[in-house]
Amino acid sequence: MTQSEPPPVRLESVVEVSAAVAATSSRKAKVALIADLLQRCAVSEVATAGAYLSGVVPQGRLGVGWRSLATPPPPAAEPSLLLAHVDEVFADLAVTAGPGSTNRRRDLLAGLLSAATAAEQDFLRRLITGELRQGALDAVMLQAIAVASGVGEEVVRRAAMLAGSVVSVAVPALTGGAEALERIRLRVGTPILPMLAGSAPDVATAMGDPGPKVVERKLDGIRVQVHREGDGVQVFSRSLEDLTARLPEVVETVSALECRAAILDGEVLALTPDGRPEPFQITGARTASHVDPAGQSERVPLTAWFFDVLHLDGDDLLDEPLSQRRERLSGLLADRHRVPGIVTDDPIEADRWFARTVAEGHEGVLVKDPDAPYAAGRRGSGWVKVKPRHTVDLVVLAVEPGSGRRRGWLSNIHLGARDPATGELVMVGKTFKGMTDDMLRWQTERFTELMSERDDWVVRLRPEQVVEIAFDGVQRSRRYPGGVALRFARVLRYRDDKPVTEVDTIDSLRALAGLA
Repeated sequence: MTQSEPPPVRLESVVEVSAAVAATSSRKAKVALIADLLQRCAVSEVATAGAYLSGVVPQGRLGVGWRSLATPPPPAAEPSLLLAHVDEVFADLAVTAGPGSTNRRRDLLAGLLSAATAAEQDFLRRLITGELRQGALDAVMLQAIAVASGVGEEVVRRAAMLAGSVVSVAVPALTGGAEALERIRLRVGTPILPMLAGSAPDVATAMGDPGPKVVERKLDGIRVQVHREGDGVQVFSRSLEDLTARLPEVVETVSALECRAAILDGEVLALTPDGRPEPFQITGARTASHVDPAGQSERVPLTAWFFDVLHLDGDDLLDEPLSQRRERLSGLLADRHRVPGIVTDDPIEADRWFARTVAEGHEGVLVKDPDAPYAAGRRGSGWVKVKPRHTVDLVVLAVEPGSGRRRGWLSNIHLGARDPATGELVMVGKTFKGMTDDMLRWQTERFTELMSERDDWVVRLRPEQVVEIAFDGVQRSRRYPGGVALRFARVLRYRDDKPVTEVDTIDSLRALAGLA
């Protein structure tokens, strides 16, 4: 007997699941709620439902700001909006441009919101502005897809790694099961989720169990994944954005290699004339825009270094041990394009290498297990980073207007860490230290763009901007909901290369305070 198509899913159902997921701290309950909804979706609705519950608009930017959402029309008395209709309106908003686009976008938004109930309006506002945080992180969504489809979690995880996102594997999982997911392969030209590093306070801790480790220089640059097939080269960022047009030096370097096809993982950064790394902002400026305001002849040159190879001339290397991947890399690249490192089982020798690396102006080291495969999209013990100071990547939740010399600028930033149990962002402190005048000018412009609401005391922001913070320690605090506060926090840099989903967790800060 042919299974009938389920009835169309209403937006109301997604809103109810979102609220229920936000209301529970139980991961098992979150997974069950999302899995049940995915099973009730038609094939054409699965990806949209999964994206919305992950707080993502599939179409990306809709050209709708918070001011457009500040005064919605009166809500509908009864729910009637279909999920598919919302997706259609978002698609129209995303492509609306040119003369008359402002009025057209306003009419589309008004029509959508007038058909939405009060709860649906609130959901749509938070979804569009990036403020929808209900705890459906990638790990929860991955488990929900596994439960809904009956496919093993590791099979779903590997498919998501190769496809570049978790939500994108929901449809093949639910329609074709493990067989469909196993057909998702590593493909040159399709970026995959990058392998991530855990962290340790010192080199000895990072070395862990006895046995040799690879200790590599940690460069303070922009992470890149470079794909070459024949004469074509594509460069992708850590977040899988296409940077090819912005990084011609990388294209030139990889085009000159003696190979037909390759996928390389590495970093690019700017150097001073004596070979030391330039401040991160100089490197970041080269990748922040499609347009190079200085002109081609005057732009700051970047150098590419690579530390891993995932595919080479028909051989997929993801599952090979790091030692073999490094061997293949050394046969492909000259020393000047390979990230320097040593292999040692001696923590003292590793610590000397760490000290030398820091003295040369670099960020620290990565300690890697030579037997580990490439575990894309996950943090684990395979790679462990060590820096010479306490640093964390946090998200800016709000900012306060400056006073005195800083009057007219947005100055004191509110810092948030991620709670892995709920997916919420938890405030852990404020700081105005470490900000240069150039940084104050930049962040005033940036945070004005991210503003979601404002009163006389604070400007609340869409949680999109990641910032790297240095601090001297963590202490208990009743002032902040996470129970901890950073001591002597100061801004090192803003991280445009890092998504909010990868900021540090409140658990890691509690551990430093001895509360774990």
